[in-house]
Amino acid sequence: MKNFILSVLSLFLISFCLSAQVKKAPDFTLKDINGKNIKLSDYKGKVVILNFWATWCPPCRAEIPEFVKFYETHKDKGIEIIGITVSSKLDDIKNIVKEKNITYPICQSDGKIETLYEGIRAVPTTFIIDREGNIREKRVGALSEKELKELTKDLL
Repeated sequence: MKNFILSVLSLFLISFCLSAQVKKAPDFTLKDINGKNIKLSDYKGKVVILNFWATWCPPCRAEIPEFVKFYETHKDKGIEIIGITVSSKLDDIKNIVKEKNITYPICQSDGKIETLYEGIRAVPTTFIIDREGNIREKRVGALSEKELKELTKDLL
């Protein structure tokens, strides 16, 4: 009986710890650079990579081709990328979108979304959100295509 109770308690603790690690991604609506509304909840059922970046940030600019390659390879498998620019001018954003051939939606921060996402303190910062809308990973710093594959392989 003692072993049974310990087993049940252990399972309860493991379940509690695992559920405590999963956090719902805050929903938001932002305008993309063409004025279209982008709402996170519209992407439910897909794996979403939410990438905070800035036009003046060299590591951000360096990772963009990796994100574009990854997106083009995986968009038909249920992957979406949403780029959110912070502290960047619209003309600069549009120039980079054209220069880097960005094919996924790019939005400008509304100044509130950074707070929703734990206070973005550095760019680039990337969140991996599963098909149920849970944040599975937060990474600060530039990511490669290989790292994006690794971070999303168990979610597809």
